[in-house]
Amino acid sequence: MRLKNFKETTSLAWSAIKASPLRTILTSLIISFGIMALVGILSATDALKQSLESNFTSLGANTLTIRNSQGGFFVGNADYRQNPEITYREALRFKERMDYPGAKTSLTYIASGTAKLSYQNVSTNPNTLITATDENYMYTGGFDLAEGRNFTLDDVYSGRNYTILGSETKQDLFGDQPAAGNTIRIQGKPYLVIGTLAEKGSSGLFSGDRGAWVTLNYARANFSGGSPNYTLSVNAPSAETLDAVQGQCMALMRSVRKLVPKERDNFSITRSDSVAKSLIDNLNMVTTGAFIIGSITLLGASIALMNIMLVSVTERTREIGTRKAIGATKSAISSQFLSEAVMITQIGGWAGILFGIIIGNVVANQIGGFFFIPWLWIIVAFVISVLVGVAAGWYPATKAADLDPVEALRYE
Repeated sequence: MRLKNFKETTSLAWSAIKASPLRTILTSLIISFGIMALVGILSATDALKQSLESNFTSLGANTLTIRNSQGGFFVGNADYRQNPEITYREALRFKERMDYPGAKTSLTYIASGTAKLSYQNVSTNPNTLITATDENYMYTGGFDLAEGRNFTLDDVYSGRNYTILGSETKQDLFGDQPAAGNTIRIQGKPYLVIGTLAEKGSSGLFSGDRGAWVTLNYARANFSGGSPNYTLSVNAPSAETLDAVQGQCMALMRSVRKLVPKERDNFSITRSDSVAKSLIDNLNMVTTGAFIIGSITLLGASIALMNIMLVSVTERTREIGTRKAIGATKSAISSQFLSEAVMITQIGGWAGILFGIIIGNVVANQIGGFFFIPWLWIIVAFVISVLVGVAAGWYPATKAADLDPVEALRYE
């Protein structure tokens, strides 16, 4: 019986909606714009989040970077002093003692920031960055090789004059020709190119595609410039172990630096996921903004729908009186008008969801995201559109149900 009543109510509501197509389309469009804004922006942000997470390996995922605190100062017994540089012995001691299962450790320092590289009659600008590194840095830094090979432990230990070129540096010196196996000169000294890096992109003023990498021990013997300040990179075996690895790094570095418990850290540990977390936090702000914009639009849509439903009640007063005169109950009348309101919002809602998914994924694709269907936000949008229909249709439905049948039949 209830199913039959539901079918009759739905059928009557749909007939009333089809009787006023222009009004239905305009009202649905208002609702669809709100849903489209909500689903579109949220689709784009969620797609970008997935892209960040899936491509995080290329940024040196799960990596901790340990350095002195960039010239910072701290207080200890009323003594202001600069954090001491990390020496080679400290860095090497840390690497030897860092034994977390599956973790890899590398140590590096900037050998020169003003080097000139040349090959035959071609030279780079005299501002090329030369990084002295070991066999693990390409892994902890998230670099991929385009050709050739990485440094081996024997290359580093023996101090061989080998180099690996960034993609831009390789392009400047060799163009489209292979670089591996050729000998170039850095600051006038010969280096055998054993590999080149795949393009990585830039971040701020630093580009992972410019520069050259040389073996650590060779750089220590051939690049002068005072006492180098070493940087340590530790790659955790997984994101889940990053906190545990960070804790061990903290304890080990304090031991290496011979800090007593009451002394503050004179070094810093930076997590590689801090950049991604910052970006995701910014995306969450965009998500909040989209939700607010969509909510405001839907509030305006619900007011417009309520006004249209009230006009509909007024226009159909005689119809309501006739239905009541032949036995329609208040519940049947109110259910019909509520059904009309919900149907209208559903038409607009599903149109908004469809266009929102399309627009969101087009935007995400243009800025490097993946195709993504936000099932959660589709469900949220569906529920919101139903709630908007109920909220906007409740008062008109109640007003229609409360009409006196005699007065309604007299209405002209």
